[in-house]
Amino acid sequence: MARTIVITGGSSGIGLAAGEQLAAAGDEVVLIGRDPDRLSAAVERVTVAGNGHGPRHFQADFENLADVRRLAAQLLDELPQIDVLANNAGGILARPRETVDGFEATVQSNHLGPFLLTHLLKERLTGGRVVNTASRAHMRGQPGTNFTDEYKSYDQWRSYGAAKSANILFASEAARRWPDVVSVSFHPGVVRTNFGSGRLTRFFYRYAPGLVTPEAAGALLVWLATSPDVTNGAYYVDRTVARPAAHARDPELAAALWEASLDATGLT
Repeated sequence: MARTIVITGGSSGIGLAAGEQLAAAGDEVVLIGRDPDRLSAAVERVTVAGNGHGPRHFQADFENLADVRRLAAQLLDELPQIDVLANNAGGILARPRETVDGFEATVQSNHLGPFLLTHLLKERLTGGRVVNTASRAHMRGQPGTNFTDEYKSYDQWRSYGAAKSANILFASEAARRWPDVVSVSFHPGVVRTNFGSGRLTRFFYRYAPGLVTPEAAGALLVWLATSPDVTNGAYYVDRTVARPAAHARDPELAAALWEASLDATGLT
């Protein structure tokens, strides 16, 4: 029976590659993207991979929590069951930017937006799985619990690292609080994608030697979304459970981050 798999950040890179692979396997793919033109192009590619079966697709900007709520309402209206939610949207910014919700855009797009979406879809995910795209970059930053503080000493890699740490902590805390949903996080490798902002960052992610292909990283996401051997709450590097940095496995920080995220997203 075909699984229904929602992929945020599905219009390029890892998300698109995973969508193509899942569609080729006969799964029902739902693509979420911010840019309408890239999303349209991604739909065409996934349709080809699925032998003409086009994916459902929705446009949403995770830098706007109202947009995330609208997206959740659309998904709940159209999808009676969600087997997998792949929280893959996010990115890194060269300079801080305040969202319409008053938060720094890196923490909102990588953590608060996915956190809100997952909560709003929770009932449909019962018995299913959540896969969070994290990164080894989590070692560069520890998340705080006051998300407006990100402006005070913004550094793109520290802020991105803190957001990726939040992805790992979210997965581990979700495993504790929601035992009926398998929640994992993973490092996809340093992937050759259209990633980041600023000339140097974009140049690196396009042309540096030794980068992982989107197809290889997408295959890891697919394995985490479908394998029966995945460990609830774990952080993966390749197909192996790995030990994240100390701050990213701190249960007290995970619990505090969860509560702060509930407040920030208006879930309390």
